Amino acid sequence: MTNMPQQVDASRIGELSEVVAGALDAARTAGANHAEADASLQRGLTVTVRLGEVETIEYHRDRGLSVTVYVGQAKGSASTADLRPAAVREIVQKATTIARHTAEDPCAGLADPENLARAPRDLDLFHPWQLSPEQAVTLARECEAAGLACDARLRNSEGATVTTHSAVRVYGNSHGFLQGVPSTSHSVSCALVAESGQEMQRDYWYSVARSAQALEDVAAVGRRAAQRSLQRLGARKLSTRRAPILFAPELARGLFGHFVGAIRGASQYRRTSFLLQAAGTQVFPSFVQIAERPHLLQGLASGAFDAEGVATHDRELVQDGVLQGYVLGSYSARKLGLKTTGNAGGIHNLLVTADVAAGAERRGSFDELLARMGDGLYVTELMGPGVNGVTGDYSRGASGFWVEGGALSFPVHEITIAGNLREMLRGIVAIGSDVDAQGAIRTGSVLLDAMTIAGD
Repeated sequence: MTNMPQQVDASRIGELSEVVAGALDAARTAGANHAEADASLQRGLTVTVRLGEVETIEYHRDRGLSVTVYVGQAKGSASTADLRPAAVREIVQKATTIARHTAEDPCAGLADPENLARAPRDLDLFHPWQLSPEQAVTLARECEAAGLACDARLRNSEGATVTTHSAVRVYGNSHGFLQGVPSTSHSVSCALVAESGQEMQRDYWYSVARSAQALEDVAAVGRRAAQRSLQRLGARKLSTRRAPILFAPELARGLFGHFVGAIRGASQYRRTSFLLQAAGTQVFPSFVQIAERPHLLQGLASGAFDAEGVATHDRELVQDGVLQGYVLGSYSARKLGLKTTGNAGGIHNLLVTADVAAGAERRGSFDELLARMGDGLYVTELMGPGVNGVTGDYSRGASGFWVEGGALSFPVHEITIAGNLREMLRGIVAIGSDVDAQGAIRTGSVLLDAMTIAGD
């Protein structure tokens, strides 16, 4: 096990399964009632080029094992990067010692056996990219050069980056569950700086996918970064006002991310959520639908089972604007007197849509949403944390474009947008068809009725 071969693919599942099975056997020998173990191997390459010169070439190789044991209902955990049998037995012993000195928790324990994914589906998540550093450098140079060639005002760059990553994960527990999954993720990104006189504006673009063939063309990524940077030249400040807000899709994802954070089990049982006990209540306007689809082929957040081995399933999280339930793992479900939703470790492909029956005014293309807004602010970048998950108070630095008469008028910067998330979610006016699928939450642009804009 000390000299591990280079490849990280399905051929390593057997090797990692032996490591996990050894950890579970050691836990049983050490006197644990139950145990679970998660072993992983990861390999990646990241190349960054700036102004045509290679800035960084990084190889990523990682391996690890985490073990959790239960003595009664007391829990102990430990982890290691050493997968040799002796090291595995050592961390199991450490985890068991921790459990013996930990108070019992009636909600602690493995996922219930009947919820485990005994025959998980293949979701087509593994698409290795045989990319050499030289090839990655060539692609990064092509991406950056395509952007810089768009306009003479593009005189600087923060670089173009190409990344490929492969991983194999095996999870097992003492209920007899033992499954492994290989996966890949690849990306290309570019950030350029446009200059006009003394003014400099920066923007970026990116593409990410499970398969390299699904990535956007590298030159197109560079040109998109160039266009976005150039559009920001001549940015102005705004006077303080209230106005409609249109979030770009990649930012609207964050808005729904705050919603997901508020309905996580931990936020609910700790009572640290602005949507406390909101299940069964109207959280969004009635035309908003949010579905979880864990089994999308090549989905960036797809998974046949969660971090506890629980089978995932299609779910309508929000129907007609009404929250149907929370996002739960086994522990948080027990704390709330509910059942796990297969979300230990996170959500799996949330699809945000506007109900077709609600009419065309609730959905449409980006241009149609601009027209619907009339005058307002189109937000393309957010800065700073500025979100209180307990109260829902929201205040973040922003930049984007002022919209007049349904068309982009001029770029704006150095402003703050503020509101309350509960009101913002209820204030959604329309959802665009320009869906960004490059994340765990898939949504188009989102138009809100009004927020406070703080400027001059």
